[in-house]
Amino acid sequence: MIEVCCAIIFSGECVLAVQRGGESHHPYQWEFPGGKVEPGENYAECIVREIREELQVEIQPLAKLQAVEHNYPEKSIRLIPFVCQLVHGTITLTEHNHSIWISRNGLDQLNWQEADRRLLEINKSELLKRMMRKDDHDC
Repeated sequence: MIEVCCAIIFSGECVLAVQRGGESHHPYQWEFPGGKVEPGENYAECIVREIREELQVEIQPLAKLQAVEHNYPEKSIRLIPFVCQLVHGTITLTEHNHSIWISRNGLDQLNWQEADRRLLEINKSELLKRMMRKDDHDC
């Protein structure tokens, strides 16, 4: 099983989602950014490195959420999510087509990769607590 870390990066009550390119596995689906854990690397180191590579920004992991395991036809993964804070930089995509800051009302509107969809289902109450506001706003 491949271990993959992903970052749920908050900006106020919104979270960042990124869309895979047309040449990738699961083209044009949305996901939380991240990637595979390298040998000798812990999960927090992995997510900081991956976000630096994919988004050209620095983040601070704040909390590890419940991981999900998912079997794709070509591989099995364990997706390990971290709630993260953007520390420095402007997002510059290096591996994805698009990015979007999305509110709680928009979470169900995206065509998520299957593992990320399961991650949202399992961690929904925790994420919604972090995204709650009296009135929804544009991200």
